[in-house]
Amino acid sequence: MARAALWRSLVLLALLAGLPAPLTAQDAGADPAPAATTPAPDGAAPVAPQTGTITGVVPAPSSAVTTAPGLTKTQTAGTRSGTKSISLTPSDQQTVDYAAWEAIATRAERATAETQTSTNGLELLRGQLVDWRGKLQAAQNTNASRITSLREQIAALGAAPADGATEAPEIAERRKTLTEQLTKVEAPRRAAEEAYRRANGLIAEIDREIRERQTEQLLKLWPSPANPANWPDAALAVRDSLVGLWNEVRNNWARETRRAEMVDTLPVSALLLIVSLVLIFRGRHWIERFANWVNQSASALRWSRVLSFVASLGQVIVPTAGTLLVSVALTLTQMPGFVGQAVLAALPAAGLTLFFSYWLAGRIFPRSDCAAGPLGLQPEHCAEGRFHTTMIGLVQGLELIRMALLPAANVPEAAVSVLGLPFLLVMSLLLWRVGHLLNRHVAAGDEEEGPSFRDRVIQIIGKVLIALAVVGPSLAVIGYTTAAQALIFPAASSLGLAGLLLVLVQLISDIYRAIIRAETEEQGQGLLPVLAGFLLTLASLPLFALIWGARVEDLGELWNRFTEGFLIGETRISPSNFLYFLILFGIGFTVTRMFQGVLRSSILPKTKLDQGGRNAIVSGTGYIGIFIAGVIAFSSAGIDLSGLAIVASALSLGIGFGLQNIVSNFVSGVILLIERPVSEGDWIEVGTVSGTVRNISVRSTRIQTFDRSDVIVPNADLVTQRVTNWTRFNLNGRLIVPLMVVHGSDPDRVMQILQEIAEAQPLVVLNPPPVVALTGFTMDGQQYELRMILRDVNFQLSVKTAVNLEILRRFRAEGIFLAHAGADAKPFPLVEATAEPAADPVAPASEPRPGLFDGPEDETER
Repeated sequence: MARAALWRSLVLLALLAGLPAPLTAQDAGADPAPAATTPAPDGAAPVAPQTGTITGVVPAPSSAVTTAPGLTKTQTAGTRSGTKSISLTPSDQQTVDYAAWEAIATRAERATAETQTSTNGLELLRGQLVDWRGKLQAAQNTNASRITSLREQIAALGAAPADGATEAPEIAERRKTLTEQLTKVEAPRRAAEEAYRRANGLIAEIDREIRERQTEQLLKLWPSPANPANWPDAALAVRDSLVGLWNEVRNNWARETRRAEMVDTLPVSALLLIVSLVLIFRGRHWIERFANWVNQSASALRWSRVLSFVASLGQVIVPTAGTLLVSVALTLTQMPGFVGQAVLAALPAAGLTLFFSYWLAGRIFPRSDCAAGPLGLQPEHCAEGRFHTTMIGLVQGLELIRMALLPAANVPEAAVSVLGLPFLLVMSLLLWRVGHLLNRHVAAGDEEEGPSFRDRVIQIIGKVLIALAVVGPSLAVIGYTTAAQALIFPAASSLGLAGLLLVLVQLISDIYRAIIRAETEEQGQGLLPVLAGFLLTLASLPLFALIWGARVEDLGELWNRFTEGFLIGETRISPSNFLYFLILFGIGFTVTRMFQGVLRSSILPKTKLDQGGRNAIVSGTGYIGIFIAGVIAFSSAGIDLSGLAIVASALSLGIGFGLQNIVSNFVSGVILLIERPVSEGDWIEVGTVSGTVRNISVRSTRIQTFDRSDVIVPNADLVTQRVTNWTRFNLNGRLIVPLMVVHGSDPDRVMQILQEIAEAQPLVVLNPPPVVALTGFTMDGQQYELRMILRDVNFQLSVKTAVNLEILRRFRAEGIFLAHAGADAKPFPLVEATAEPAADPVAPASEPRPGLFDGPEDETER
């Protein structure tokens, strides 16, 4: 017997762990389970509203949704009078049974037209229609490949002849045969499309009917709880529930079989009860001490915060397991009846609500270092925040137990609003205090920089909570009990979910900081945690929607429409197509970049192309590869480019007016890559800009000037304006050195010295030879120019310096004086030159071109 009792306890523990949450206020208008009460006949009092829970979420109907004792999804779902029957479900065969579909669709149309159909019956009917819609959607792909083949065959025959025109008899006969075959194979597809749209319409009608009922229930005016005449009914309802609970226990105790079963399970029940009490009252403190020990002992480790967070989860898991064991232990005694079992079933959810709120309060308002929490409050404010957060969880848990003990369907209408008012007022007060606490956090921020975006959001949340804390009780006192509960309790649940998001975002930042070995808080604030927090917030939007009354079916309908995609012309674009396109385009882009790398590093260096030609080939390969990758991705994803002709036309018009400069620069970039009038490494002058070409992109060219600044020049300027390229086809360039000597100097001797100086320079080309010209006379002296062709114009500054130094040295030795404009002629002061500057070597033709400057003196004077 003891072993059997132990097995029963384990099975019961597993069953209770998977019990659904009790019905909430968000299921306004739903019929109560017949096991709890009998539906009221016509003319009876309306069904009382149901109160909120911690989440305000209606459990999703399972595969066996119970609307009456023994009623499942494949059985009867009737009206309040029990006359409606819905029993048809789609078969599992590949072909669609359109006779069964017609029957279920007809019944659905009749059910939506009749106002007596219960809400549970509509929900059940909707689930069956969703199943049918899924099968009809799959049936739309019937004979898809055959249809495509026939259409291609018909297109290959050419366009159909116009009216009055004829074509070859064999072509006409073949076209007729193919058209008949196409009509035949398209028939199942068209039938499925018609039935699919009919199912969509019926589902939309049922959703609209359910929403109207919920709205009617939400806005219903109930007896005011402020009226003292309604208070005795509430007191009687509480007394009757407690008396009924006691009578259930007494009746079970009076049954000998129940007493024998309790005696058999007493050791197991007692053991479970003792363990549960230890877990509830001591486990939380043990886990808290363990988490603090982990945080302190591992303070020097990178993962200390993450380990502390994981350890703190035991503050929720351990005591919640204790409440679950309490429920199991008391259930094993076989003493609780129907009401007692409902209360015990709600006990684990109530415990989870309380302990989760306590844990969340400790994470958002930490005890040790409050300033390091997500809100950064003062210690006294943190203590207040912990208290209010814990009390919100306590009120939510008590509300769950109250709903199980005093179900709205079992109490008088006048008592429901009175029974729900105390917890609603307490919750409103707590929300009021939390709202002020959030506003206090924003007010304590930096006044000079102003509140950040996050602080502004927190401030808005605080003001909304204060407003709801005022509006909710006002509505409840007037009599709009359901509306008040639909505001206050979901607001508290949303506040808890928002706090959980803050904690998870901080956890992501801690993990990222530990991975990158960040030593400070600022180093751990990277882009990855921000993106992860944004995605986490985005993923929580369905939960917020469920909290505020959205049905799971509504979210499923939105997801179904999202996955269906949207039409552009005759082209349907769905998320799967878009994802497939991104994957294929990413693969093509990666292959293109890899091929460019192979060209740049392995293939092109072995050719005789110069660096500019190599860059042009690499860039052109990239453009062509990306274009091909886009075309392949579009075609493979099933996106018909011909269907986007209207969009392409609109884009062309926009390009013609607003993007013409960008297109002009793009075309100019292509021209530069093909013709290559300039290449990377060339010394060019365009307009007032002179420097070295460092990069030619698709829109602009980057030129590095002689002072090492970058100038971005549009490609159109390089094509339409005059451009001087000093080093495009060779490095030769002319250097002119002007000078003036005093009157009386021997011109032949001066020209001979200058000729010798020029011919002595290693970088000066001797064919054609340097030229010395007497260019004119002034009042101050004779003007000469020394003109030389250099092998590499990039070294002109160093050559010019060497030539000037040699001129000064030779003129001083020969007694020739340089003339100074506007002053008396006299020898130019000069220290005797000791050595001739070394000429820069000429770079071999096979080596890469040297830069414009090879020394610091070139960079400052060029």
